[in-house]
Amino acid sequence: MVVAAEVVNVNDVVDGHVALDLQCLDRVYLNGYVPKLQVGGQVITFLTQHLGNPVASPALFKQIGDRFSNAVRSFAEINGIPVLHLNTPDRSRWDDRKLDHVREYVDKATAPGVVAIVVAQEVQKVFMGYRRRPKQDGPQFGFDKADRRVTVYYFYILDPAFGLGFIKICSYFPYPLKMWVNGHDWAKRQAAGEGLVFTELANGFANCQDPARLQAICDRLSPAKLQAFFNYWIIRIPCPFTRADRQAGYWWQLSMRQVEVSRTMVLDAPRRARALFEALVADNIGIGRPAAVSVLFARRVQRNTQSIFRTRVFTQGTQVRIDFTYKHCRVKLYLKEGCALRIEMVVNDPGDLDLLKAWRICRRSSAWLAKSTPACLPCCVSVRAVPSRTRSLKASHGPTHGTASEPEPCASGTRASWLWPALCV
Repeated sequence: MVVAAEVVNVNDVVDGHVALDLQCLDRVYLNGYVPKLQVGGQVITFLTQHLGNPVASPALFKQIGDRFSNAVRSFAEINGIPVLHLNTPDRSRWDDRKLDHVREYVDKATAPGVVAIVVAQEVQKVFMGYRRRPKQDGPQFGFDKADRRVTVYYFYILDPAFGLGFIKICSYFPYPLKMWVNGHDWAKRQAAGEGLVFTELANGFANCQDPARLQAICDRLSPAKLQAFFNYWIIRIPCPFTRADRQAGYWWQLSMRQVEVSRTMVLDAPRRARALFEALVADNIGIGRPAAVSVLFARRVQRNTQSIFRTRVFTQGTQVRIDFTYKHCRVKLYLKEGCALRIEMVVNDPGDLDLLKAWRICRRSSAWLAKSTPACLPCCVSVRAVPSRTRSLKASHGPTHGTASEPEPCASGTRASWLWPALCV
């Protein structure tokens, strides 16, 4: 008599052995753009009607840029802020990041504020002037956007609520802006402020006395709080726009560049975690195929769907990472510090998840978070059937009292050098 093998999934394997299961916004990277400075005609209006210049000349850009650069220099000297001149980071190296150069100044900081300013040369989309045929006496100029290497300023900020973040401002017209914060750092500070006892994990949580309360704290991170961070600091650092410019409507609005959502499942037996994860990698090597991706993202995949359907396995030292994509969204699974299964979804284009493309401040933050976190995260650990070699780990995965080995760094950083549309509810 043939007995059919029991089909289980990852949730069945780790059932009863998860000390903490937490879902939270991770890295949030936002664009800042000026809606009234998006086409050449608006640039001419700004330079002539608003600033009162008789001719809309591109030479005026240098005057505004020099004023901004001098303001940054004076701001750093008056407040004793270190200014670091760094080259473009080497994307092939995980240890060549601006944050690594700034970390020592963050550790020395004793109060909230700007802890360091990084000056770099980067390619930005800016307005360039060109001479066109005049319709009347005097020079006439037009303006088009182009990619140019210009100076940018990173203001690394230590915020009481968000911890470390930065605001990057381009020094050339129309002065595009970027803002970066970390959702886990925000949640840690909120939990500590409410007296909740927890144990930190690198960019996450390892344990907590009240997991449900901690999850509720993570769910409170909303677009309104991100906007409040920006509103508070942008008026406290130098910027190229004056008060008169802002009153006339020449000011930044935020849009989505990259949002990362993560789920962390901390196992109560770290010594079993690596064996479980390596078995999962082997058993789920086809998770990036169209049929599986269609189920995970609850999207219909057709022959003309613009995406690369594949599963990639990376190794860095003794660390292993598996990832797959759907259009412009990327999902990564890896073992974090040898004790937690980490699932990260990077949203680069909200249209892939049926979100509109204009940033708005949502009154219901939970609805925004729910839309930004589709069913992909919980499905990643439940939709795949687990073959026998993974299932056999369940019997030996009982509670233990041993100590975990020394955690090793994992390659969980995410970077992108291209622009994406905005996130909206």
